[in-house]
Amino acid sequence: MTRASKTLQTYLLAAPQTLVMLLFLVFPIVMILIVSFWEFTGFSMEPGFTLDNYRAIFSSNVALRTFLNTFKYVALVWAATLLIGYLVAYFLAFYVDDKRLQIGLFLLCTIPFWTSNIIRMISWVPLLGREGLVNSLLLNLGLIQQPLEWLLFSDFAVVLGMVHLYNFFMIAPIFNSLMRIDRNLITAAEDMGASGWQTFKEVILPLSAPGIAIGSIFIVTIVMGEFVTVRLMGGGQAASVGKLIQTQIGSIQYPLAAANAVILLLVTLVLVLAILRVVNIRNEL
Repeated sequence: MTRASKTLQTYLLAAPQTLVMLLFLVFPIVMILIVSFWEFTGFSMEPGFTLDNYRAIFSSNVALRTFLNTFKYVALVWAATLLIGYLVAYFLAFYVDDKRLQIGLFLLCTIPFWTSNIIRMISWVPLLGREGLVNSLLLNLGLIQQPLEWLLFSDFAVVLGMVHLYNFFMIAPIFNSLMRIDRNLITAAEDMGASGWQTFKEVILPLSAPGIAIGSIFIVTIVMGEFVTVRLMGGGQAASVGKLIQTQIGSIQYPLAAANAVILLLVTLVLVLAILRVVNIRNEL
């Protein structure tokens, strides 16, 4: 087989994946970018080129506060999932020796994915509502004098719902990184007199950094575009860019929604690139 035929064969093998990526990823993004420059008259949109949609976003205090609120959700959910995810993954990797039990507990973490997002969100209402189980328990114990209003339909509820939904996306990559650590390195550190904290700080944490980075990318990209959890758990009291885009689409403001989507995509890409600059995940992949 000649070199030219080998090159042609390589391109032919890559052609299906390339076409799928162009059709279902690149083309939609390009169309969103094009529509973001169209004119919106209030009743209809007209093809053209205008920066009014982007000016409206950057000049609107509501839009800027919505972006800041989204960043707040991202930071809180990321911090909570990192803490919970690392503790769970660390326990499974270093404290569960039985492989069958380890696999069973790992699969147990996937239980939230066994039902739809909406059902999982609705399940919090009887637990966190004004007359829910948590408020009833606290009232009966005498810890509070009146029901806590912020447990449901609040920022707390939104963050709690997202952590419940997406915690597994942090557990899985961290667990994978911890399982790939050579236990001889930990033994060597202990033999050299390193304490448990020093071993964790100097050996385990750096080697698990790629898993943390991958989990962080999952959490950031998912939460940045979230709107279902914000709508159900926020009860109309919370706002995010994803929910804003959904509202604009519902009111036929496609150019403005597309402009918000483009900005959201760019911000998300910047965050992902920042994570990739800090941690090299090539070995993990």
